[in-house]
Amino acid sequence: MFRILVVDDDKNTRFFIKEALELEGFEVFCAENGEAALAVYDKEYIDLVIVDIMMPRMDGYAFTRTLRESNKELLVLMISAKQLPEDRKKGFIAGIDDYMSKPIDPEELVLRIRSLLHRARLAQSHRITVGEVTLDYDGLTVTGHGQSVELPQKEFMLLYKLLSHPDKIFTKIQLMDEIWGLECETGWETVTVHIGRLRKRFEGWEEFRIENVRGLGYKAVRCV
Repeated sequence: MFRILVVDDDKNTRFFIKEALELEGFEVFCAENGEAALAVYDKEYIDLVIVDIMMPRMDGYAFTRTLRESNKELLVLMISAKQLPEDRKKGFIAGIDDYMSKPIDPEELVLRIRSLLHRARLAQSHRITVGEVTLDYDGLTVTGHGQSVELPQKEFMLLYKLLSHPDKIFTKIQLMDEIWGLECETGWETVTVHIGRLRKRFEGWEEFRIENVRGLGYKAVRCV
């Protein structure tokens, strides 16, 4: 399930977009300005941000520039009642991936979001390389040290998620929601079990390690 952060100072707009995206199966978080959005981003894993330009305290341009200082890959879709070419150019210079004018058509919004997510997946090629180790999403394999290890799906997805965002802390609940889904009846203890299996499988592999962050969750550390 993709997780989207909607940043807009207008309550009705936030509600309208949230409702439209949740109907399409997205998980949606909301914030009323850039500062509040950064606080959400620090706590939650986000796949795409929808941000308005005109907001108090921190506008959409400043928010995007700040976001890009720490994450150059996160997808950003800017929305605004401003329609001049100069406004669009300023957004792209700040680092956005797409621009959409208000009033928002919900069908077009969903199409643009799916297009951005699709292009991002193609760009990533479903592979992660850490030193001499390669994770192949399509084959569920981890290759390195002269061997190719095919993992059970959930174990692979868990390792792939952690190594896709090195040093980012994920709570057990976040990992459960992302890997097992909201409808799963299994308790969060299964995350601990799967982490233990991954650590045992790759014990001695110096390229990465999975750390327990006491009281918070887990993070992956790339060592090369």
